[in-house]
Amino acid sequence: MKTLWIIGAGGHGKVAADIARKTGYEEIAFLDDRDGLTSCGGYPVRGKTALLRELDGDFIVAIGNPSVRRRFQETLEALGKKVAVLVHPSAVIGENVTVGAGTVIVAGAVVNPGTVIGKGCIVNTCASVDHDCTVGDYSHVAVGAHIAGTVTVGSGVWIGAGATVINNLSVCDGAFLGAGAVAVKNVTEPGLYLGVPAKKKHENPDSCK
Repeated sequence: MKTLWIIGAGGHGKVAADIARKTGYEEIAFLDDRDGLTSCGGYPVRGKTALLRELDGDFIVAIGNPSVRRRFQETLEALGKKVAVLVHPSAVIGENVTVGAGTVIVAGAVVNPGTVIGKGCIVNTCASVDHDCTVGDYSHVAVGAHIAGTVTVGSGVWIGAGATVINNLSVCDGAFLGAGAVAVKNVTEPGLYLGVPAKKKHENPDSCK
């Protein structure tokens, strides 16, 4: 039986479970460290992440915060667990695309040819990553966000809902483009960027995640 364990019984976990069911997983269950949870999206919560060592099957970390997602995925890798890739059947994946372990590509997303998506990423509903881009590990291209061609996105980056990065730019590690922001030049410093064109507003975007 093809089994998937999902770490994180929240909204993104429900999305991951739906994709898993549509892509052939027969048994789906959650692990979550919060008390009192018994189900998520109609699937059981079997316990807390302390059980990881004892479990067999595939795993995915369905937690929005990139630093937390990284921590759990690195734990899985250190334990020798198989970290899955989930791609919704309606997503469009071009030729010569590489997708790293732990990445979730959601319904309606488009990833065009020659692009490299790192480990533990999220390419969310109806987001697009155009040709010959690189998206670093544990980054999130949020709902309806668009990355134009030949863009390099660092690790732990958040491209917010409806945000856009125009072609041939780079976005540094740890940057956060807020909803609707439009990056028209390289983003060279971590922080929160808002507006059209996007301008740095805050040093620490973690409170926004």
